[in-house]
Amino acid sequence: MLGEPSLPMALSWGSGPVSNMTVVDKVLPDMLHLVDAHWYQFPPMNPLWHSILGFAIFVLGCVSVIGNGCVVSIFTGTKSLRTPSNMLVINLAFSDFLMMFTMAPPMVMSCYHETWVFGPLMCQVYAMLGSLFGCVSIWSMTMIAFDRYNVIVKGLSATPMTFNNALLKIAFIWANALIWTLAPMFGWNRYVPEGNMTACGTDYLTQDIVSTSYIMVYSLFVYWLPLLMIIYSYTFILKAVADHEKNMREQAKKMNVASLRSSDAAKQSAEIRLAKVALVTISLWFLAWTPYLVINYTGIFKAAPISPLATIWGSLFAKANAVYNPIVYGISHPKYRAALYKKYPSLACSTDSVSDDQSVASGATVASDNNNA
Repeated sequence: MLGEPSLPMALSWGSGPVSNMTVVDKVLPDMLHLVDAHWYQFPPMNPLWHSILGFAIFVLGCVSVIGNGCVVSIFTGTKSLRTPSNMLVINLAFSDFLMMFTMAPPMVMSCYHETWVFGPLMCQVYAMLGSLFGCVSIWSMTMIAFDRYNVIVKGLSATPMTFNNALLKIAFIWANALIWTLAPMFGWNRYVPEGNMTACGTDYLTQDIVSTSYIMVYSLFVYWLPLLMIIYSYTFILKAVADHEKNMREQAKKMNVASLRSSDAAKQSAEIRLAKVALVTISLWFLAWTPYLVINYTGIFKAAPISPLATIWGSLFAKANAVYNPIVYGISHPKYRAALYKKYPSLACSTDSVSDDQSVASGATVASDNNNA
């Protein structure tokens, strides 16, 4: 049942009855046909929650736009960072930038009014863009993981990535994301207001085969498949790293020396540190999007009642992923820090100068850069 119920609903919250006001009361009339009957059972949210959510999204938006803007600017403006592998990093930062540039302002404004105020069409566009940029982010990270696998596991036998290869991968990422996120605009599922009524997302409450099949198939190809691919890549990366370190220790023991570290080994060590950085970044992405996936699955399987407050946390965690990447780059990327200090001194994490061999470039190792040179 969709839209506003024809009869007033007697609501109870906690142990006793309350007024029949609902969380839907402030929804504009032209949006009511998109609101599922499920939400009419909940009383209005405390305005404080809308204020907290609006402030949090405002802060996340500012940090994301500035941070990812710096990443794109520095990676494209620094000659030594303009490598084929780093094209994937630029694509990731660009997607994260667009995520909060388009998501934050409408949501902050809607939180101020305590309901979505931009109409049905913009609700669909808003939800589609959020899904699009999220899909682009995870597939960008998947391609970065495969690039690390290619360089670290295959080593000298790996086929180096070229600019054409990188552009083809980026084209695939965006085409793939567009297919999945445009589908609800053409009838496979639909985009509707979320329970807090200040943002929009996929319809996970309608129980027909069209809606549930989209959620299941979308989650398979945009969550579970990339997750399995990343786990596969990093399992073999960690195995290769462990084998390398074991061989180094055994060889050093045979030669009665403390270490066999050479320039080549230093490069390998940089690759090891890079693998850790990328793994942390990917883990943070899944930490951000898993709550939203759980909400969607809970809705289609009716596993538990979903409250408007729960949808706030889903939105907040999902959008926070656009903030993590520039922070990780700034902390763990000496070469990026050096370029950041040179271009934007007030935003730099450190004034340390670093050489190329010390750099742990996010998304591109020294080895892959040398192969592409």
